[in-house]
Amino acid sequence: MTTEEAAPVVKKPAPAKNPPAAQAPSLKATAEKAAPVAPAAKKAPAKKAPAKRTAAKKATARKATAAERAAVRKATARLTSAELVVRDGEEPWTAEELAEVVTELHEQRGHSSAILADQEADLSGLLRDAGDGAGHDQADVGATSFERDHELTVVNHEREKVAQIDRALARIEAGSYGVCESCGNPIGKMRLMAFPRATLCMTCKQREERR
Repeated sequence: MTTEEAAPVVKKPAPAKNPPAAQAPSLKATAEKAAPVAPAAKKAPAKKAPAKRTAAKKATARKATAAERAAVRKATARLTSAELVVRDGEEPWTAEELAEVVTELHEQRGHSSAILADQEADLSGLLRDAGDGAGHDQADVGATSFERDHELTVVNHEREKVAQIDRALARIEAGSYGVCESCGNPIGKMRLMAFPRATLCMTCKQREERR
């Protein structure tokens, strides 16, 4: 060991750490905090006008039906006094019963007329396609021919129904409703209430079906 004393080692102070800089709030977060949250828009109350119009239509339909029934009863009231023919043992027609028959006949006629219009339109299209079918595949031509025959059968059936209904309504107006068109005997009140457009009594109807 030397005579000179070793100089003490002076420790340098550690450099002071700069305090972390405060992070500036992001613009997005600031904007989110600053912007007030808009309240959810309230749904406008549903308008009740259509419902009122629907209700009005329903009411009108009910009034029209009631008025129609009243008109039918008024028109048929005088016919019952003519004592439409009935079978032995059957009660005479009442105004209410005849009114129900007339109403049902009108409903059946409207239904058959709608079917007839649709079927006639389809049949017209099939006939038009058949005229342009030269050179078509035989299978397609056969299928079209089958469909055309079916539509024609339906059309003829509905036309016959409409004709029967019109004859029944005309006979009610004339006071001859319920007389068999073949033998002249009463068709029967119960049969007419079940099948208002019947023009034949059961005996003549069965004879016709056996032909």
